[in-house]
Amino acid sequence: MKRTRFGSRDRLSRDAAELQRLATGLSESGGKLEDSYWEAQLAETVDSLLKNGAEDDINTALDRLFEANPRAHDELADMVESRAETGRLDVNSQEFDIQLFAAPVLAWSRFSIPSCALPKSNLEALNTHLSAHVFGGDTRVALADYLFSPDQLPRSFCDTWQITQALGQVALAGQHLVVDTAGMAETNRFLSDVRYLVGCIAVPRGKPLFRWNEKDGNKESALKEWIKQGSPNLEPLLTGCAWQPLLPDSYHASCRNADRLSRPYSLKASVAFLQTMLGLMPADIRAVVGPCYDRRMEEYRVGLGPKDKEDTFHGIVWPLLGAEDEATDAASEIEAVLREAGVKDVIFLDHHFPMEFCDDCGAPLFPNPDAELVHAEMPEQAAANSQALH
Repeated sequence: MKRTRFGSRDRLSRDAAELQRLATGLSESGGKLEDSYWEAQLAETVDSLLKNGAEDDINTALDRLFEANPRAHDELADMVESRAETGRLDVNSQEFDIQLFAAPVLAWSRFSIPSCALPKSNLEALNTHLSAHVFGGDTRVALADYLFSPDQLPRSFCDTWQITQALGQVALAGQHLVVDTAGMAETNRFLSDVRYLVGCIAVPRGKPLFRWNEKDGNKESALKEWIKQGSPNLEPLLTGCAWQPLLPDSYHASCRNADRLSRPYSLKASVAFLQTMLGLMPADIRAVVGPCYDRRMEEYRVGLGPKDKEDTFHGIVWPLLGAEDEATDAASEIEAVLREAGVKDVIFLDHHFPMEFCDDCGAPLFPNPDAELVHAEMPEQAAANSQALH
C-alpha cells in the first residue's frame, strides 16, 4: 500500500527529480552516442509519466529547470512535446510510427468565427487532400471530426498524448475520431482567431512522414496544393469569414507557427475591419503602439483610431513568443505590417505600460496618443453591428 507523503509542498517528487537529472545529463552531453543514451532514458521516463497522467511532475520539473538550467529545460520541453505527439504501434507484426498533426486556418470575421463538427463529406474530402498533398505516400491519415478553436485544443501534455494514441488507433483502422463535445470549452470571440483541423498519421517505420520528406516534394508545393485543393472543403465551414490556410505540420510546431503568423494577420484583419465597418480607409487610421510589462515585457498593444481624432476604435495584442524579449525587434515588424496594410500614421510610445484590463468585461486596454491605456470603443452604430468583438 502507498504511504501518504508528508512534508514541504516545495519538495520535488521522485519522478520530477529524475526528469531533472536526466534532462541535465542530456544538456551536458558531449557527443551523439552519449546523447542517445540520455535521450533513451529520458524518453522512457517521460512516456511512463504521460501514460500515467503525471502532468504535475512534468510541469514541476520544467518550472524548476526554467530558472535553474535553461538548456536542460529546453531539452526536457522538446522531449515531452515529442513524446506527447508521437508514438509507435504494432499491427500484424509491423511497426508503425504515429504523429499528431494540426492544420491551422487563420480567420477573421465581424461575426462569430465557427468552431464546429465536420460533416462527413467534408471530413472525407479533407482527408483525401491531406493524404495526397501533405503527407507521404505510405501514410494512413485520420482526422478528428471537429474544427477546433484554440480554447478547445488539448490543454496538457497528458491530454495531447491521449488524443495522439486515440487518433493513431483509428488511423490504422482506416477511420476517423468522433469527438465528444460534451463539456467542451466555450470559444472566446475575437475579431481574428485560428481554427484547427487535428489529426494523426500512421506510417511504416522508416517511410517518409510528409510530402516534403520525399525526393520530389517540398513545403512550398505542399502548401500551394493544400490551399488549392483543401479550400473548397473549408469554405462551407467558415461562412462569413475571410480565411487563410497554413501548412499542416507536426502538432506543436504547427501551433507555434500559427501563433507567430496570427499576429500580423490580426493586424491586417483589424485594419480591414475598420474599413469594412466604418469606411475608414487605412491612410486615415492612426496606430499607437506601446509595450506592456509584468515582471518583464510581455506584449505590445496596438490601438487603432482615426488620425484626426483621439478616439481608439479597436486594438490588437501582439504577444512576445518563446525566447522573444524586449531586445527582439518586434516593433519593426509591427510597423512593416501596418504600412503594408496602408496605415501611414504609426506612433511608438517609449513607455512601460502595465498589463491592464477592463474591470467590467476583461478586455485589454490599449494605448492612445496621450500615452494612456483606454478601452477600445467602436462608434455606437458600428459597435452594435460588430457585436462587441474584442
